[in-house]
Amino acid sequence: MIDRIHASLGITPALLAGRALRRHEEAQGLATAEKAPNGRVHFLLPEAADAWRAMKAAAQGDGIDIHILSGFRSIARQGELIQVRLDGGMAIAEVLKILAPPGYSEHHTGRAVDVSTQGIKALQLEFESTPAFAWLTANAATFGFVLSFPRNNPAGYDYEPWHWCYRER
Repeated sequence: MIDRIHASLGITPALLAGRALRRHEEAQGLATAEKAPNGRVHFLLPEAADAWRAMKAAAQGDGIDIHILSGFRSIARQGELIQVRLDGGMAIAEVLKILAPPGYSEHHTGRAVDVSTQGIKALQLEFESTPAFAWLTANAATFGFVLSFPRNNPAGYDYEPWHWCYRER
């Protein structure tokens, strides 16, 4: 299935060569981690959801707003997100700097979250200069979360200060 999706998106083995990518299965048995004001429900594995809620509460206790933009994402949904960018004129090599190929996204695991805070545009580097990012940098590991894609990461993704993954404590 993944090979078929890759072929339909123009993802060749050459585009993946030399990148430290890890294949991920889709998580099962997800739990609600957070419900957004617009009604969108974000799902994670139960342990990751519990850790997220504890971390969010601790941040709020320190006067910091953090919220989920994206949690669990299916392999099919990952393909759709890539297709939207291709339809918008991006080259697949550029898309794969900002989105994992289907089957390789940490979002499939039910442990990854894209995080934002009030007052900024979502999924932008400006997140790095927020009190929310400073708080996450200082405290996220206590709750089992790590920054997945720092600058110059071996997976070849652009730096994503908003992408954090639960690794267990």
